[in-house]
Amino acid sequence: MNRILIIDDDRELCALIKRSVQTENIAADFCNTGKEGLQKLKEQEYQLVILDVMMPGMDGFETLEEIRKEHSLPILMFTSKNDSISKVRGLRAGADDYLTKPFDMDELIARIVSLIRRYTRFNQQAGTVQKLNFDGLQIDLENRSVTTGNGTFELPPKEFDLLLYCVKNQGRILTKQQIYEEVWGEEYFYDDSNIMAIISRLRKKLEVNPSSPKYIQTVKGIGYRFNKEV
Repeated sequence: MNRILIIDDDRELCALIKRSVQTENIAADFCNTGKEGLQKLKEQEYQLVILDVMMPGMDGFETLEEIRKEHSLPILMFTSKNDSISKVRGLRAGADDYLTKPFDMDELIARIVSLIRRYTRFNQQAGTVQKLNFDGLQIDLENRSVTTGNGTFELPPKEFDLLLYCVKNQGRILTKQQIYEEVWGEEYFYDDSNIMAIISRLRKKLEVNPSSPKYIQTVKGIGYRFNKEV
């Protein structure tokens, strides 16, 4: 059974989410501070974390940064309505998705299921390790990691899924709509902040010079393309 961790100081909301995800055969633990959440992640294996931005003491952004030092599991953040700054900040810091409060519970469950499915999809494949090699870049499909001149490291789910989608379409121009609908599995509503934040994070990890990318190239006014020459 998949298990998620909810980190939010709203105890009633945590209990409601826990009951709701049980309908999808997903177990849930919850805590009300960032420090408690970090401790639980040391004690138990989880497939996803739900993290609120506004919490007393260690806030959601600080907690996110600490989680990302040790874990690559999906993280969905709760933000306040119309708080675009928090959304972008969270995505740049390593969040995979966000949902604004108040939200529809069915939408939350759908996002949870989608994030878990994408995270576990490649790890469920049997057989030998599959690796894709490019000029200075190796992608390990089984371990969801990449190797560059700076070493080997795992990528968070959304980063890995976006990179792999571009790689599978090497040389082909992909529109932002195509990327969003493939990676997020949702209808595109012309909100490019998710895509731009993840592309930026990927370039910082993969590129020698992120401002002049070698791998994921920008096609102005259209979208992106994985370099066919590598």
